[in-house]
Amino acid sequence: MMSVYPDSASVPTLGKGDELHQQVLASLPFCQLTEEDLTQNPLFCRLLASLSQHVDQTGLTLPLKRELEKAERELQTQRLGWLRSESLYQLLREMIQDHCVRKHHSNTPAEDDKFYETLEQCLLVAQCVRQLDPSSTTAQEQPPFLGLSAQHVLGLMPPEQDVRKMKQRLLIELEKRLKEKCFNILSYYQPDWEQDSESLKAVKLSRLPESLESESKRAESLRETWRESAALLQRQTHCYLSELMGCVQILQSLILDHRLKTQKELDTKNVEYLEAKCQIIICKIRVEMLELQLDTYTPETIAAHRKIRDKLDSQLSAVRAEKHSAESMLSSFQILGQDFEALVEEYSRLRQEIDNKSWALKEFSQHSH
Repeated sequence: MMSVYPDSASVPTLGKGDELHQQVLASLPFCQLTEEDLTQNPLFCRLLASLSQHVDQTGLTLPLKRELEKAERELQTQRLGWLRSESLYQLLREMIQDHCVRKHHSNTPAEDDKFYETLEQCLLVAQCVRQLDPSSTTAQEQPPFLGLSAQHVLGLMPPEQDVRKMKQRLLIELEKRLKEKCFNILSYYQPDWEQDSESLKAVKLSRLPESLESESKRAESLRETWRESAALLQRQTHCYLSELMGCVQILQSLILDHRLKTQKELDTKNVEYLEAKCQIIICKIRVEMLELQLDTYTPETIAAHRKIRDKLDSQLSAVRAEKHSAESMLSSFQILGQDFEALVEEYSRLRQEIDNKSWALKEFSQHSH
């Protein structure tokens, strides 16, 4: 069976600056690869280059990415609808709370009290109905809570006339409160615009979504640039550290070689110096001894020294002859083997006893006198 991959011997070696490497590193940043990894594994590099044509930078296939984007759009739509209704609900709750605070600190008109009481009651009923009948948010049926149904709660709604009046005023109040909120957001976005007229604020407010969207895109572009720069910095740092470690190893080897060579040369110089110093000291001692001998010796002492030297030389010759004779006798006696060795040991023991007794007798004689 033939392999689907080309032979590694036929694959050209890719350099560090090869365009294919940059394509793989840019397309698959989540792999955390380096140019050195791709250079050492060219077949794997080509496989990743082919794979990058079918996946995105996060590793998802193109069909899966399209499905994910569709699901995200649907989720965004649902989230936007929930956010709109939640914002409206929180705004209504805030209006009711503000009225309660004003009512606590001062007298409020009866119309305002009736309006906010009706609004609060409607909100509570709507919230209870939503809890009892979740069919608008889920397809599953929920068992009744305490035997209650949505129809039971709807019977607690205020009179229809009060609700109609509340709805007519509610739009005006909501518009006023929303405008106030928007102007607060505009002032927070640009504090310098707070002193502008209401009409100018309205114009700037209409352009605020475009400005925020452009800034959001700019921020996302900056984040993408930062991610690319971070990935590039990581690759460059890895390459720098690799080169630095190589330089350190080379430097360590050079230092070690230089140290060994220098130490050897230093030791040789020290030995030569010590030998020369010893020779100088010996020569100096000899010269001093000769000078001392020339100063102190007389012809009679020189003659006496010569006689002593001749006598010592003769004694040395005699001892050498005796040693030679003893070695000859010993070599001839060694032929006798183990019996001779035992005889020698016995003779040595007896000789040692005789020496000890002679020494003891001599000591006794000295003490007796």
